[in-house]
Amino acid sequence: MKVDKISISFPAKLGDEARQAARNAGHSLSSWLADAAAAKLRSETLRALLDDWGREDGPLTPEEISRAEVELGFRTNKLSG
Repeated sequence: MKVDKISISFPAKLGDEARQAARNAGHSLSSWLADAAAAKLRSETLRALLDDWGREDGPLTPEEISRAEVELGFRTNKLSG
């Protein structure tokens, strides 16, 4: 796999917290940061998709958002007992 070695700077406290989080997860800092960057890119892609959807079909209704939250595991379906 080709890699892109880059240098980044963080405030000291954030750097310390990132290193600790990587250790806690059992990952190298590079791997942990790569995962974080990938998650951020997925989030931005999803936001753009939802923005496009909203322009074409109107905003999601509260019911649609509620159903999505249940299906994605962000909350439980209170009706399912």
